[in-house]
Amino acid sequence: MSHYFINDESLVSKPRQVHYVINNVSFSLTSDAGVFSKNELDKGSEILIKTLLPLNLGKNILDIGCGIGPIGLTLAYFHPELNVTCSDINTRALALCKKNALSLSLSQRVTCLQSDIYVEIEGTYDSIVSNPPIRAGKKVTYAIYIGAKDHLIDGGSLYVVVRKSQGALSVKAYLEEIFGNAEVLERSKGYYILKATKVN
Repeated sequence: MSHYFINDESLVSKPRQVHYVINNVSFSLTSDAGVFSKNELDKGSEILIKTLLPLNLGKNILDIGCGIGPIGLTLAYFHPELNVTCSDINTRALALCKKNALSLSLSQRVTCLQSDIYVEIEGTYDSIVSNPPIRAGKKVTYAIYIGAKDHLIDGGSLYVVVRKSQGALSVKAYLEEIFGNAEVLERSKGYYILKATKVN
C-alpha cells in the first residue's frame, strides 16, 4: 500500500489543483496522487499557517515534511524577508513543491530539498515548522522533534501542529523533555499548535 511519507514511483499520476484562501489571498497549488492531503489544504496546515503568519520567524526557516509546499510557500509569500527550505522524502511531492514555488514566483527564496528527516539538512535555522507525518509513526515524528534542536540557532523555535486525538499533549511533554520548554500557541478544531525554543 502506498503512503504519502514514502516514495512510490509506480503510483499512477493524477494531477489536480488544491485551492485555499489565506488572509483574503487565493492560492492554487498543483497536487497529485501519492502526496499528503492531495485534494485540499489539510486543516492542521491551515491552522498552523494562520498561527505563524503574525509571528517573527527570523529570516531562514525549514519546512520539514513539506509535501507540495503549502506551509513554507504561504509563509514565504506573505513574508518577503524569508528564505525557506522545504524538505520531504517524497520525490513526487517535492517536484510539485518546486513547481508551486515557481508558479508563485518564489523560487529565488525557496529551496526544495529531498531528505529523509534531517539526513540532507545542513546548517541551522531561525525556525523549523512542520505538520509531521503522524501516520509514519513515532519513530519518524519524534525524530523530527529531537533532531530540530541540532538544526536551530540559539533562540530559534520549532513549531508543529498535532491533533489532540493523535497525541498532542504527549508531544508537548516530549518537547519539554528535549528543549526544557514547550507552549501551546493555539488550539482550534482539535488541533494544537506547539512551540519549543532552543535555549542555552
